[in-house]
Amino acid sequence: MKSSKAQHTLESMSQAVWYNKWTLQKFEQFLHGEILEVGCGIGNFTKTLAQYGNVWAIDIEKEYIIQTKQSANGKVKAGFGDIEKGKYFFGSQKFDIIISLNVLEHIQNDMTALKNMYDLLKDGGKLILLVPAHNFLYGEIDRSIGHFRRYEKEELIKMLESLKFKINISRMINFIGALGWLIAGKIFQNKSVKVINIKIFNFFAPFILRFENLIKPSFGISILIVAEK
Repeated sequence: MKSSKAQHTLESMSQAVWYNKWTLQKFEQFLHGEILEVGCGIGNFTKTLAQYGNVWAIDIEKEYIIQTKQSANGKVKAGFGDIEKGKYFFGSQKFDIIISLNVLEHIQNDMTALKNMYDLLKDGGKLILLVPAHNFLYGEIDRSIGHFRRYEKEELIKMLESLKFKINISRMINFIGALGWLIAGKIFQNKSVKVINIKIFNFFAPFILRFENLIKPSFGISILIVAEK
């Protein structure tokens, strides 16, 4: 997913400290054992994942791998991995948990990538998947940072079930972020995520998104899936 705008987006999201923690809380109960992070980027989540198990992290970009190793301070095993082509630095290793956060939308053949994730899991292992939601939200920001698509929840569930995954959790998250994405990407035709907007969101998010802990919204910026092999 290499581009200057993609790099900028990763760096912008590193500013969303509270939101990143809030997102992780949605699936942290499943984190244990041998954990593979697919598409680690610059390591926004990687170091935190190391608190829950033995973490392996892959990306196709050498620069991102270097940054991830630096931010994780030697606590994870990070190296090249192309989940679409099925090529990884760790050989035949199998995992209890595979986590892929905002990566699948950057992969042209997403079904092949999901099949390869299935094959890398141990029996009973779980895939934690976060992808951008709602086809109608696809706009200039998506296009500029290399998104091939956004997803509908039922469509994604059918894809996973066709690969013999069992769905444990499926939900929309961050309804307020979806409104912001609609305004920025579709109405104002913005082509990047601005750091100042992320900082503003990170300030107000704790007061707004806590309500999502009480409800399951039908609208959100992302779809969270936990699926079991």
